[in-house]
Formats: sequence, C-alpha cells, structure tokens
Amino acid sequence: MIYYENGSPTTNLSAEDLKKGLYEALNQMKDINKVLAIPPDFTRFPSRAGELTEFTWQYFGNKLTDVLPALGTHSPMTPKQIAQMFGSIPTSLFREHDWRHDVVTVGTVPGKYVKEVSEGAVDYDWPAQVNKLLINGNFDLILSIGQVVPHEVVGMANYNKNIFVGTGGAEGINKSHFIGAAYGMERMMGHADTPVRRVFNYASDHFTNELPIVYVQTVVGLDKTDGKLKTRGLFIGNDIEVFNKAAALSLKVNFEMTDKPLKKVIVWLDPAEFKSTWLGNKSVYRTRMAIADGGELIVLAPALKQFGEDPEIDRLIRKYGYHGTPATMKAVKENEDLRNNLSAAAHFIHGSSEGRFSITYCPGKKPENLTKKEIEGVGFKYGDIDEIMKKYDPKKMKEGYNNIDGEEVFYISNPALGLWAFKDKFKS
Repeated sequence: MIYYENGSPTTNLSAEDLKKGLYEALNQMKDINKVLAIPPDFTRFPSRAGELTEFTWQYFGNKLTDVLPALGTHSPMTPKQIAQMFGSIPTSLFREHDWRHDVVTVGTVPGKYVKEVSEGAVDYDWPAQVNKLLINGNFDLILSIGQVVPHEVVGMANYNKNIFVGTGGAEGINKSHFIGAAYGMERMMGHADTPVRRVFNYASDHFTNELPIVYVQTVVGLDKTDGKLKTRGLFIGNDIEVFNKAAALSLKVNFEMTDKPLKKVIVWLDPAEFKSTWLGNKSVYRTRMAIADGGELIVLAPALKQFGEDPEIDRLIRKYGYHGTPATMKAVKENEDLRNNLSAAAHFIHGSSEGRFSITYCPGKKPENLTKKEIEGVGFKYGDIDEIMKKYDPKKMKEGYNNIDGEEVFYISNPALGLWAFKDKFKS
C-alpha cells in the first residue's frame, strides 16, 4: 500500500514538504502507541533521513521509544554525528546495532532458491537476520527510513536492504554481499530486480511479513545547474510498490550515461563521510562502468585512516587486498578466515578494477591517515594529495567534464549519490 508519493526529476522538496508528506502518511495509521525508527547512519547524511526521523519524533513524541541507525557493518555513530544528523531527538532514544551479536535469525531462504535466482553463481541457504529489537520490541509501527540510490551489492539501495543488511547479522550480510559479487556487480547496479533483491523479497514475504514495517524512501540528486543537492521524491508505503516507484525515479535522477568511456576520473571523498576504503570504494563501484580500458581513477581522500569499518574486516583487507576476482576466489577457497567473512571477499572484488584501469588513492597527511606503504600494500597506487590537488582542485572543477590544461577529466564530488556508465556498458 502506498501512503504517500510525490516526485519527478524536476521536483525540489523542502523540509516543510517532507514534513507534510510524512505527516499525511502517518495520519492514515491508527492505534500507534509504540514506534521504532530505523534510519541510516551518518554515511547516508545527504538522504534527508535525519530530518525525517526528527519529524517522526515531533509527530509521535514519547511514542517513539527507540531509534536504531541501520549500521550494518559500519562503525557506530558518534554523539557529534547523531546531533548533526538527527537534531533535537534525545540521545537516550538511540540504540547501537551490533551486527555480530545483536541479531536473531527469523528464517532461512532455501539454497535451491538462491541458486536459481543467482543463475548458479552460489548455492547456499541464506539466513534472514534482523536486530532482536525488531522482534522483541512489540512495536505498533517500524519506520524504515532511507534513500533509494544505485548500489553495488543489491542494485538499488534501501527498502528491505535497510532491514536485512542495515540491522542484519554477520552471516546474512556476508552471504548476501557474496551473492552479488559472484553474480556480477556490473549486471546489477542500477537495477531494482536483482538476485540479491529477490532473496531479500523472499525473506520479507515469508519471515517478516507480520512486522508492522512502513518504508519512507527519498530520492536525492545533485543538480548540475547549481551544484546543490535536491530532494526529487518522497515515497511512503508498506510493500515493494513503494520501492519500485522510488527506484524508477532514482534511475532518472542518479544515473548518468556517458557517450564515451572516461579516460581520467577525479573523485572527492568528503572528510565528514569517508574515512575508510570500505566506504570510499564507492568511487570505484559507481564509476567502473564509465572508465575506459587503460583509464585512470584518482580518489582524493583527505580523511582516509582505515580500510575496514570493522576491525576484523580491516585486518582482512590488509591481508588480502584488492587484486581482482580470480585472486579473491582462490583466497576464499584456501582460507577459512575469508570464507567466514564473505562480505569482505565481495568487497575485494568490488574494489578492484580487474586490471582494466588504475586506481590511485590520495589520503591526507595527518598521523592518523593511511600511509603510502599501506595504500600500495592492498593493491592501489598512492598519490600525493597536495601535488595532485594543485592540478585538480575540487574547488575549481565542476561536476562532470572539465578541461585542465588541455586535458579532459571527469569530476565527481560525491560518488555515493550516483552511478555513471558508458552507454555500451550498461545493460538495461
């Protein structure tokens, strides 16, 4: 059921528009006395989910008893991040999701089905895992709040991914990530209907269909005319129709088709959002279908200080690195620690160019930043951020094509907001 929908490629929703739309949806719901909100964490700050969560608190007051940021494998939010993203919501309402310990398995998707939808790429059962608070909290309403945008693991982010990954457990996250990597991320990015999504949908239909989940989905894009973020849509509902509507709009707003392969791409990673390659490799994922063979990706990452968001994942990245699919699959076969952390294996595949183009990371130079030795140790090239920014200054470049001293470069200020592909690479 759709409670509210508003959006188009030219829509520009203000905070007041979002509030009115949310309240219009909430006014249709009766007998709500206990509410759980599941927004994204700070890595999805531009989603407008922070404001929507604050509006939820303003609407329900003390009926909103818990806010559970959908951390997935990410680091817990800091008090500063919570205050910046969620405004006046009392910090006492926030719960920290522990993906290794705080979960329950609500059901198992049969391996036969997983094999079928992945076209034989993998053949294992998939555990549907969620934070135990969803099951034990006796909520009248669970609001899953977030942004629909192209995504490397599932095709298009959000909807039930926010539940099964954002509040999911180690085995479920590991295995779902590996399904997508084995099937092929370039076959999935920008598509709403993918093997991973079908697995999640099976779990929603069979194991969490009794939970009172309502999805609040935004579509946010960068307006090239003024370089500002614009909220292009808000969709609120309790089934897959709300996701499909948001995904269709996101593909129009967040996807850019290039008419030729890109020889050099410069990506800026906002220091407030990107401190790891686990997140920063969106610069690789989202541009890989646009970069030419023999091309170059330069990632300006002033706050880069670690590889993984999780200590064990960080250790595995340092041990195995980003060396492509064959090397990763061999490592999975031969090493138990990697078999037990398949999301890391998937990440190694996602973060490699498979030797097709070069990837140069340029971290900052503070003591906490990753060093040249560390960057090169995982298979990337290292670039001096000061020297490179003298030539490619983010403050002077515009989104998209730029001419720098006679050289054509393509600039992206936030890789998390889009997907770029050469028209011959994208399969619609």
